[in-house]
Amino acid sequence: KQLAAAGLDDFYRGDIGREIAADLAAMGAPITRADVEAYSARIVEPLSLKLDELTVYNFPPPTQGLASLLILGIFEKLGVTRAEGFDHHHGLVEAVKRAFAIRDRHITDPAHLTADPASFLTDAVFAREAAAIDRKRAAPWPPRPGNGDTIWMGAIDGSGMAVSYIQSLYWEYGSGCVLPKTGIHWQNRGVAFSLDRKAVNPLTPGRKPFHTLNPAFARFSDGRILSYGAMGGDGQPQFQAQILSRYRFGQSLAGAVDAPRWLLGKTWGAGSVSLKLESRFDPMLLARLTAAGHPVEEYSEAYSDQFGHAGMLLKHPRGEVEATHDPRSDGDARGI
Repeated sequence: KQLAAAGLDDFYRGDIGREIAADLAAMGAPITRADVEAYSARIVEPLSLKLDELTVYNFPPPTQGLASLLILGIFEKLGVTRAEGFDHHHGLVEAVKRAFAIRDRHITDPAHLTADPASFLTDAVFAREAAAIDRKRAAPWPPRPGNGDTIWMGAIDGSGMAVSYIQSLYWEYGSGCVLPKTGIHWQNRGVAFSLDRKAVNPLTPGRKPFHTLNPAFARFSDGRILSYGAMGGDGQPQFQAQILSRYRFGQSLAGAVDAPRWLLGKTWGAGSVSLKLESRFDPMLLARLTAAGHPVEEYSEAYSDQFGHAGMLLKHPRGEVEATHDPRSDGDARGI
């Protein structure tokens, strides 16, 4: 009611902003009212990647959208043409490793970048990274911890306006702090900062932290428009790559989201750095991945929410829209 009466800017520079700052001060948080008042949302140009029959879009830093696009670009150079085989899954896993290495070296507050993110989205970079992948063996995996408490949503209206949206508190229950005067549950993205002043993301006043949120979007050359994404911390780019590649290889939206998934490394609620797989994968694939040196850990669940809550919405050129939600979650897909 207050926002409706006073305007949305009140959240930062009005009465609500004052109450937020006062509660944070009472909790001992270093965020001041001046910090809250200084914040404003930015309208940014998305990063993009042109593949054969589609262009994929994602968010620039401080998100990991660059990593999501790198995975797709590197994988494309491997020339895989069929879903669900060893080449498909091994290739994507290895592309994840190459993309995350670039991500961890470069993504930070956009005001402090040392390189243009678009400079990594080139044929030369994709070819270089793909050439470093052993098509038969797994590369060593340097673990990077990550947690998350996130949801993805998408929508397409009757005029064709499409939205890919993601929101997060980060970590289970965010910071654990509820501001008494407003009831706002404060998020925990500041945990991505480092106290090492020489780190890629050092804790300094006014700086934006690296974060994992990266809603995805694709436009096909035949006019189809795809809004898609998944929650899951470091798993987000991995789940996006799996569902999009499956759809491109001919699976339906529902089939691509329903199919068994894997996750490399840590993510929310999962502490090990293994290559985790749902139980519905072909045992022969698991055997080949293990033989290739992947630290395979098979889950007993056929559908586990450790492997993300994904969704896809597709608008066809003639106007009809199809959508699917993840059986791993309590989400929904419906026309209104």
